[in-house]
Amino acid sequence: MVGIALEQHGPWAIVAGASEGIGEAFARQLHDAGFGVVLVSRRKDTLDALAASIVASAMSSGSSGSAAASGPGTTPNAAAERCRVVALDLTAHDAVEQLVAATADLDVGLVVYNAGADTMAVRFHDRTIDEVMHLLSLNVVTPTRLCHHFGRLMRGRGRGGIILVGSMAGLAGTGWVATYAATKAFDQILAEGLWRELRRDGVDAMALVAGATATPAHDRMGARITAEYPPMDPAAVAREGLAAIGSGPVWVAGAANRAVFDALHTVSRVDLIEQMTAGTQLLFDLSD
Repeated sequence: MVGIALEQHGPWAIVAGASEGIGEAFARQLHDAGFGVVLVSRRKDTLDALAASIVASAMSSGSSGSAAASGPGTTPNAAAERCRVVALDLTAHDAVEQLVAATADLDVGLVVYNAGADTMAVRFHDRTIDEVMHLLSLNVVTPTRLCHHFGRLMRGRGRGGIILVGSMAGLAGTGWVATYAATKAFDQILAEGLWRELRRDGVDAMALVAGATATPAHDRMGARITAEYPPMDPAAVAREGLAAIGSGPVWVAGAANRAVFDALHTVSRVDLIEQMTAGTQLLFDLSD
């Protein structure tokens, strides 16, 4: 089966990094498809506002999701019951334990890990070691532990799905975002390995590789909008990811990004690093 399906990947989905951008788009689209969604990020007020907006949108459209999930005559309470807020710091040492406890009564069939945007384009040695380790905790340690816990449960019941949101930056070592690129490379390789191991158990795993996307995090980093790297709509990125799950280990969002992804795999490693760094310099108006 290719594409998101309630019977294969439901009834509940965890969206880590749900407060804005691609994560918010995932949450909205999954709720519209009849899934219960667990919204996870640090900012409870933002998550509460998002949950209220999702429920309001469901009611204005006449239902809280698919007919299979909600049936006719859906009430506001029914829509709200399929939207849970879990505010936590995903870099905390016990973040996974907190999330597991907060979802212990739910049948989680899908984990979308979208957290982990870098907040700046800065040389590795101009960052503090705490800033570097923060990214490692957010992009490597926590998603690995989430995949281990929920992936094991999915394997045991013979269905489920995992989507790790990666980045074109993870294609190669890249100046000014060296740690971020390394962590996103890890996420892609982990998703590829899980795809190979879990497919015989009925569980879909996939890395969703995003390029420049018009998100608040993109703006906060000071990234420019250029003709070479026009940002995608977050909703389009999420939509492609949900449509592609089950089709293979990696999906690159956007036709232009897929063309670049394929082309960059044909050049030497040195050229790849130089081209990726040049792209970062262009995006953030940097120079050696």
